[in-house]
Amino acid sequence: MALVTDGPSSPEPLAPATRLVALGREPASPGAQVGAPLVLTSTYHADGAVSYGRGGNPTWSALEEALGSLEGGDALVLASGMAAVSAAFSLLPHGGTVVVPDAAYNGVMATVGDLEAEGAATVRRVDLTDTAAVVAALEGADLLWLESPTNPLLEVAEVATLAAAARERGVLTVVDNTFATPLLQRPLEDGADVVVHSVTKYLAGHSDVLLGAVVTAPTEAGRALHDRLHRYRRLRGAIAGPMESWLALRGMRTLHLRLERACASAVELARRLEGHPAVTRVRYPGFGAIVSIEVVGGADGAERVSAATRLWVHATSLGGVESLLERRKRQPDEPLKVPDELLRLSVGVEDVDDLWRDLAAALEHAAG
Repeated sequence: MALVTDGPSSPEPLAPATRLVALGREPASPGAQVGAPLVLTSTYHADGAVSYGRGGNPTWSALEEALGSLEGGDALVLASGMAAVSAAFSLLPHGGTVVVPDAAYNGVMATVGDLEAEGAATVRRVDLTDTAAVVAALEGADLLWLESPTNPLLEVAEVATLAAAARERGVLTVVDNTFATPLLQRPLEDGADVVVHSVTKYLAGHSDVLLGAVVTAPTEAGRALHDRLHRYRRLRGAIAGPMESWLALRGMRTLHLRLERACASAVELARRLEGHPAVTRVRYPGFGAIVSIEVVGGADGAERVSAATRLWVHATSLGGVESLLERRKRQPDEPLKVPDELLRLSVGVEDVDDLWRDLAAALEHAAG
């Protein structure tokens, strides 16, 4: 399917906000639909580019075009964020060594724990804020897994420095860019080999799809990785549904607007939370729309806050239009480094003063 791109015919490169709206559409022609196509088929007529639904779908292609352009690479959409994680870990040779954060998304931590228990990998867990320690751990490794900011501690890694050190040592670098999105961070430009997304979160943005993606660099080495990941998707059946892909692309059309509003509110909420007597620590890296706080009263205090909100939704996940909060340690496989009393706040697009009043009242209730 031919898609609108910011190619040679464009007078100058399109801004990310414009690409979010313009890409992934069919070429304009009289009577054609304006939106991306939703193609619901498992089978295609013979002798075309795709013969069976596991091999490709025009709706996937539309989403991949838009996301790949935003990240500056070639995207592949998969069935979920964890499908994307699993695909990226398929690049680790059996028995290889992977360097990972000592606290990151619990699905990633559980995955590397299983690989370690099965004898399929050696795992080196490091503090990502200690750049020298991470570089030292890269010696003899095969894959470096980065989150920046990390989930849920919001620690920030020196991605460009670490990716350069990994490349010097022949180590692949994978960066989960779910929290930052390509509007705030473009890891491929910093030297990463693969970018991973839980499309479920900010990209789709409406808490109604499960979807993931991987993106590789537009280089010879990147295309080789892309081919391997494409084969993994096809043979493992980790394919996305066309409806989910269509919804995700529709959600991405407003990513810049949603993220701008959510980030502005997150900055303001982090500022106000710093002075609240029921909050013992505010974790905010200075960008993004996630704020993590530690509250008085330990795990029970955090649970009381979660139960007392009326506007903030007590639920897992993040990146939707609604604001969510959750005590992360209630989740299985959450890293030991995560405090029992930590609440992860996913700031949505509601009025910031309404969000503050609701959260402040819940904090006061829990403290009382």
